[in-house]
Amino acid sequence: MSEFKLPDVGEGLTEAEIVSWKVKPGDTVQVNDVIVEIETAKSLVELPSPFAGVVDSLLVDEGATVAVGTSIISIRTDDDAAGGNGTGSGNGTAAAVDSGGAEAERQAMLVGYGPRTTSAKRRPRKALPTAQSQPRPTATVASGPAQQPAQQPAQEPAQQPTQQPAQQPIGAEARPPAQRVSVLAKPPVRKLAKDLGVDITTVTPTGPAGTVTREDIQAARQAQATVTGSAPASAPTSAPAGTPASAGGLGWNGLPREERIPIRSVRKSTAKAVTQSAFTAPHVSEFITVDVTRTMKLVERLKKSREFADVKLTVLAVLAKAMCIAARRTPDVNARWDDDAGEIVVQRYINLGIAAATPRGLVVPNVKDADRLSLHELAVAINDLAAAARAGTTPTEDMLGGTMSITNVGVFGVDTGTPILPPGEAAIMALGAVRKQPWVHKNTVKPRWVTTLGLSFDHRLVDGEQGSRFLADVAALLEDPGNALAWS
Repeated sequence: MSEFKLPDVGEGLTEAEIVSWKVKPGDTVQVNDVIVEIETAKSLVELPSPFAGVVDSLLVDEGATVAVGTSIISIRTDDDAAGGNGTGSGNGTAAAVDSGGAEAERQAMLVGYGPRTTSAKRRPRKALPTAQSQPRPTATVASGPAQQPAQQPAQEPAQQPTQQPAQQPIGAEARPPAQRVSVLAKPPVRKLAKDLGVDITTVTPTGPAGTVTREDIQAARQAQATVTGSAPASAPTSAPAGTPASAGGLGWNGLPREERIPIRSVRKSTAKAVTQSAFTAPHVSEFITVDVTRTMKLVERLKKSREFADVKLTVLAVLAKAMCIAARRTPDVNARWDDDAGEIVVQRYINLGIAAATPRGLVVPNVKDADRLSLHELAVAINDLAAAARAGTTPTEDMLGGTMSITNVGVFGVDTGTPILPPGEAAIMALGAVRKQPWVHKNTVKPRWVTTLGLSFDHRLVDGEQGSRFLADVAALLEDPGNALAWS
């Protein structure tokens, strides 16, 4: 039997979450077939199989976070079948006999892996969290009286039928354990089922490709409550004292009043980064309101031109170009603080980070050498970064080495903000919503396109003078893009 261990898929990453299995026990896989999708603190990654054979068991449930090097799946290879036992080599390599008579397996070579040094033992299959209270049908056959629960008499017959757990929905038939691993549901749905005390293996799926949805779980819970007349024993009981009994301990939309979500992946990485930055770099924030009417007219003209017909051009791309030009006039905003060396490192290149809100959390991939790109190239790069971030396919290298960043809070209708610096960067710009507002233009109040920029910078590296000059230069470029010709 060959077990595949979770590999190290990125720099410094020590764990990953199992998002979804692409195979189930009994499936035939070939080398390099995708078997699982995992989520790290950086991105979503699909892992290929290093073995060819038949999937024996999935050793980790969807939604679980496991450390690098943990066995996650076992596969029966052709060598296993030829050897007539489950301890053959996983890739046709030789096996040795240990002191107990079992054969020591050697595993296919992967990056960061070597031959096994311990004897091969099949790990017991884990039950789903919602089914932990159900004993396996064969458990009492293999166990003696000493291994039975303390409350069960030793002389009780080994084949005595097990009691149906209280959490199982009324009227639902239990499925054999072999079928439990094939339930298709996202981790948040599984968590909801556990909180509501619903056995997800008994729920009829209505989602695409037989996927169990949140609505399916809620319907099953309501049906259970209707039949039993009370909430399941495992449902959360976090309602504060004095809550009316009719509330049933539930909150909005029939969901638990409180929900506990494990901190992991992108959220965990983001929390660590912003905490480190907030308590290491002394932040200063400044704001400026700008008439960007000329920039808006320029964007509309360029959109109609042949050169920009293949790209989505926005004010964000123009701001990115303006920051690259302005940083040459105030290099301090593109420096970093090297505490170990006791030095300030002035970087004469710009890796421009673009903050992207994704279903997985906030990520800030960066455009390498953004200062060397034309406006068209910069717009293409920003669009590609945003698409990859939303899909969860951002390469690890795109998340490293940023020198300054932009966060576009204007897409949410917000005027501006005081963003926290990504660790190691000296400046981050917030772009607010661009709106038509009354504005004094040539001594006359007219409707003009106006936005507010918010700049946060590290006061160890950037004094108020440098920060103000940089912000004023960016504003001047947005107010009159023609200034770029004079400054470039």
